[in-house]
Amino acid sequence: MQSFKHCPLCAGYLHQSIVPSEGRDRLVCEGCGYIFYLNPRVVCGSLPVQDGKLWLLRRGIEPRLGYWTYPAGYQELDETCEEAAIRETYEEIGVRIQLTALLGVYSRANAPVVNIVYLARLVPNGTLPAPTDEALEVALFSPKDIPWSALAFESTTRVLADWVRITGYDGGG
Repeated sequence: MQSFKHCPLCAGYLHQSIVPSEGRDRLVCEGCGYIFYLNPRVVCGSLPVQDGKLWLLRRGIEPRLGYWTYPAGYQELDETCEEAAIRETYEEIGVRIQLTALLGVYSRANAPVVNIVYLARLVPNGTLPAPTDEALEVALFSPKDIPWSALAFESTTRVLADWVRITGYDGGG
């Protein structure tokens, strides 16, 4: 857990304390009683699908520089989850997409993020995904060609396994 020492309201000291109404240990301000919640952030992403294959990117930034994933990133306060997925896809692989369905919501205990992932298709304007400052490489993968041993995060593996499952791919050649 990240260590926070000062209250964002009054700058008093935060200390671990059980909040009786919640029955959980929280960071509580000694001065004003403010409860400092440590909650996961929302990450929104897309699986851009073209002709039954999936566009993935090889990360050009840390964490997990050089590993494969789908376009995703933190949702901003001034946007919806859908808008965040569309923006992140454009920032990371340089294409406009249209969301087609919600694939799923992915979380796990003690993880700092909740992932919301949409299925998408490229907007037909002649632009194809390409590397950006955030992507070293972009490639189109069929279910059988996904680089499972080189995926960036556990969540990436879970998301892509769900996509493979819904495509009906059975693992055969």
